Amino acid sequence: MSKRFRNGLVVGKFAPPHKGHQLLLETAFNQCEHVTVLVYSNPDFVGMPSKTRAFWIRELYPNVTVFVPENVPHNNANDFTQREFVKAFLEDQKISVDAVFTSESYGAGFAEHLQVKHVLVDLERLQIPISGTRVRENVHANRGNLDPRIYRHFVQKVVFMGAESTGKSTLTEALASKFQTNYVAEYGREVWMQKNALLELSDYVDIAKHHRELENAAILKSNRFLFVDTNAITTMFWCYAYESAGLPELTSLARAAETRYDHVFVCNDDIPFVQDGWRDDAVWRSRQQSLILYDLTVRGVPYTLVSGSLEKRLAQVEKVLDSWSAQV
Repeated sequence: MSKRFRNGLVVGKFAPPHKGHQLLLETAFNQCEHVTVLVYSNPDFVGMPSKTRAFWIRELYPNVTVFVPENVPHNNANDFTQREFVKAFLEDQKISVDAVFTSESYGAGFAEHLQVKHVLVDLERLQIPISGTRVRENVHANRGNLDPRIYRHFVQKVVFMGAESTGKSTLTEALASKFQTNYVAEYGREVWMQKNALLELSDYVDIAKHHRELENAAILKSNRFLFVDTNAITTMFWCYAYESAGLPELTSLARAAETRYDHVFVCNDDIPFVQDGWRDDAVWRSRQQSLILYDLTVRGVPYTLVSGSLEKRLAQVEKVLDSWSAQV
């Protein structure tokens, strides 16, 4: 069945793209053979510039053509200036459109200036009662108005490292409960137990890859934070500790982990060593801890050391996270 228009145009800030924007875009998709989207703002948004927001739209709708124009007019520029800019951009890019889709009162005048049809979508925000301004005021409180693939970009990934029996698992689970969000357990330990501590080099690569996959899945359902027990750097450490060798893919995964997380915490070895039948001993734990701290320093990975009881560690982590949130 042929569609109403050949090429539709949608212009906006999309800061960030929310379900109201998705209603607008999907209405355009349903009525057009092709949709062109222009994403820009002047001034732009700190933390989510136009190129990032355009990437997010492509992530949601791979078949859309998204442009990020340069030298755009100021947001306070009058309607004529804004309309002329879009008209000139389309002419320069040799883009011909048949209709403009908007959810704004200025849409009719905009379409008339371009000499195309106008399709107005949910002007009163009755279908999707949300706005970009409201989302920006509190992204986490309004996460229900964002596609999980968009909201995940606002979730901070927090990883906990340290030697065995330093309280990583306990702290990770406690924080997830406190902040009512998800956590990712140490997948390597699960494999270690399943294989009775008889791992091959390829197992360590599989562990690091699957651990990342678990993180990617969990973050789509997280709230503000995703807490992670160990990472690929830890997996690489264990690989060299027990196999005296490693594979290039594991090295690459460990290097990617250096910048993958918003916060890195190291659990101190100042608590009693607990033997669960799978661990070495307190002496090896102390050596592990020193080597892990040395490795993070050499890699240039900033970290925060947390010490003391569980309650003290929770307070230390929360203070860092609150301080960081206040700065952004």
